[in-house]
Amino acid sequence: MNSQNETRGLWLGLLGVAIFAITLPMTRLATGTADAPQLSPWFVTMARAALAGGLSIVFLLATRSRWPTATEWRPLAVATLGNALGFPLLIGYALRTISASHAAVIIALLPLATAVVAALVMHQRARLGFWLSAVIGAALVVGFSLYRAMQHSTDLALEWGDVLMLGAVVSAALGYVYGAKVTPTLGAEQVICWVCVLALPVTLPGTWLTWPEHSVHTTSWWALGYVGVFSMWAGFFAWYRGLALGGTLKVSQVQLLQPFLSILAAVPLLGESLDMVTLGFALAVVATVFTGKRFAVSAPAGTAVTPPAPRSTGATA
Repeated sequence: MNSQNETRGLWLGLLGVAIFAITLPMTRLATGTADAPQLSPWFVTMARAALAGGLSIVFLLATRSRWPTATEWRPLAVATLGNALGFPLLIGYALRTISASHAAVIIALLPLATAVVAALVMHQRARLGFWLSAVIGAALVVGFSLYRAMQHSTDLALEWGDVLMLGAVVSAALGYVYGAKVTPTLGAEQVICWVCVLALPVTLPGTWLTWPEHSVHTTSWWALGYVGVFSMWAGFFAWYRGLALGGTLKVSQVQLLQPFLSILAAVPLLGESLDMVTLGFALAVVATVFTGKRFAVSAPAGTAVTPPAPRSTGATA
């Protein structure tokens, strides 16, 4: 692998991460808030996946991609439930009650959560340091959520938006791991395309049934277009190509920038302010993710798993 390809890979990886990072503020723009709702989370989930599904059909036909085999359909179905349906729906409802910056701290756990799910599903053996990092990262997210909850009320309890975001992290992690199971045989770009196509029997009628009956701001429609075309689809092409050119180990490190890019993007897009407490917690969570990834997770013989990077996902994001 020459230095020119490594450089191109890093830039493409950074482009993919930047696309995924903007997913959180764009989703909030699309759905609005509890006080000023725009597009419903159900409609955003269905419409963005349907839009990506249409683009995926064009890509699969243009590249003459083969059909998945019988053994590939089940992992693809789980990836569809996790990435195309579960993740966007949960973040859609969550972002009506919490800020995009707040959500970015929680979503920072996704790379580590993906590794945890891979270790459990693939029966991989992880070092003690990896599990300690996962526990510390989860504790930091819970602590941040409780801190924010106490600012809004005297009750020491997680807000509903935090619970939804944690569910979104688990949903995306499951989708990434099961998608990764078929990536070596089916191809990375083909996996995300088949995930979107597989969701079409649900997302096409779902889009029609949940179509808004009230007036919606133009910016919400543009935000929907972004999460459908870029977060759900095009971002993965840049990310996967970057991994292939620059190497998975090196390029995957740029995903540690994602929560900070989400927080920064929320400032001009949503008018949110830079909060040092939020930035501090995000930095601490990213540090645990970095530490956890330093402890190798060795797969059993005959199994090779490289979980895809998070969307802010699309894939997730």
